Amino acid sequence: MTGFAEAFGRTPDLAWHAPGRINLIGEHTDYNDGFVLPAAIPYGVTAQVAARTDGLVRIVSAQLGGEPAEIPLDALAPGVVGGGIAYVAGVVWEMRRRGLPVAGVDIRIDGDVPPGAGLSSSAAMECATATALDDLWSLGLDPLTLVEIARAAENDFVGMPCGAMDQAASVLSTAGHALFLDTRAMATRQVPIDPAAAGLELLVIDTRAPHRLVDGEYARRRRSCAEACTALGVAALRDLDAGDLPRAFAVLDPVTARRVRHVVTENTRVLDTIALLDAGADLRTLGPLLTASHHSLRDDYEVSCAELDTAVEAALAAGAYGARMMGGGFGGSAVALVDAGKREWVTHIVQSAAERRRLAAPEVFPVAPAAGARRVAV
Repeated sequence: MTGFAEAFGRTPDLAWHAPGRINLIGEHTDYNDGFVLPAAIPYGVTAQVAARTDGLVRIVSAQLGGEPAEIPLDALAPGVVGGGIAYVAGVVWEMRRRGLPVAGVDIRIDGDVPPGAGLSSSAAMECATATALDDLWSLGLDPLTLVEIARAAENDFVGMPCGAMDQAASVLSTAGHALFLDTRAMATRQVPIDPAAAGLELLVIDTRAPHRLVDGEYARRRRSCAEACTALGVAALRDLDAGDLPRAFAVLDPVTARRVRHVVTENTRVLDTIALLDAGADLRTLGPLLTASHHSLRDDYEVSCAELDTAVEAALAAGAYGARMMGGGFGGSAVALVDAGKREWVTHIVQSAAERRRLAAPEVFPVAPAAGARRVAV
């Protein structure tokens, strides 16, 4: 509350917290109508808000500092604000675009999701803002609508053509579960997963290589998938299976065909992971699926980088059952499934490997599946 009072000279009306996420498996499948299996993490963003009566939207970030950005509600449009606060302003803009009864508001954002680590700090900002404003203005929006508002803010206001996975994980997750999401139907199922009970940990390896997705690589992958769908006569790559891959390689150029192969095989890996979890299998059996996902992202989708490959290879050498890059790629974090007692050893091996290759020292920390967006004390 102190930070809000310093920025705006009054106390907030209410606050909501929304988490970042890891993605266990299912990368670059969400915008192809495919399957994903993310989980919220115990790091997130809190949005404190207070209503205004003068039509002004004022936004400040504890991480970015500086004076609050001040934009008249009527002037909100893509490109009017940039940087981190664009994710927040975009939510207000999208709510207004949908004809919802929005008004002036003061918003302060504060979070502990490592930025640029591929843990969806942007989605956490959007979802914290969306849930707080839904509460503030008594809009009564259902969770999936909040997910769509947050995604539209990122797609149409910020200009980042992401799928719905990150926002869905932030809003819909429950503690102790991964979120199985069918992005075509936007159907979800909570899947229990308890690494600690199995004597395991999920480690995030933040490579400290910031991922930059708006610069074009992510958009190029999306265009490649869309062009493949046109050439193959399907609505989305979700509609293909392994039996269609020979035709894909016959019809498409080799690079585009490899993009298709990644999406098809990644969807299968998600379903195989769900089957193992539903059967109560030893979580260690998930390891080869995680590692195969990384190899596909590295070789077929070509979104890995030296930092991520080094982290994954070192974690596996240190005894991880499986490891893979997460997120859009070109930097960010990897996730590794390890014995709980091996965290320090894995950290040592990963950091030593990075040092040998003259890369930044990664930060390694455990995460457990956490709760989604929720109201918190101001």
